[in-house]
Amino acid sequence: MPHLDAAYNLARWLAGNEHDAEDITQEACVRAFRFVGGCRGAGRSWLLAIVRHTAFTWLKKNRPQAVVSIGEDELAELEDQSGAGAAFSGADAAVLRAAVEELPLEFREALVLRELEGFSYKEIAEVADVPVGTVMSRLARARRQLRGCLERKGGRP
Repeated sequence: MPHLDAAYNLARWLAGNEHDAEDITQEACVRAFRFVGGCRGAGRSWLLAIVRHTAFTWLKKNRPQAVVSIGEDELAELEDQSGAGAAFSGADAAVLRAAVEELPLEFREALVLRELEGFSYKEIAEVADVPVGTVMSRLARARRQLRGCLERKGGRP
């Protein structure tokens, strides 16, 4: 499984903790193995789409009001990335973490896939099963919400 790290990373951001992310990733990999014959195109996008569906199913069942807790390493990785990370590199770490945690799940998902996993808009659209325009809109809205939250909380220099 060459994309296991990416699968776990997405599950971790969606589930909010390592234990649940491990369970989600394991279940997604079992599903992927069972249906590997149906994989068409990019294996990474296909696997992350399975992880996404597994995570959303798990979250609906176990935590309808999912709250994600972001670790220091993940926050540093977000700050180091281009795009949203670069725009918020001067922000206070605790305020940035809180702002990302406040994002709706769909926005957080798009941001993670773009900024941390380096997916193209087209790849994110395949994973999320939405049009590319929706991906662009979610990313723009996520960045705008982050910026607004940082300004309100005084976390930006």
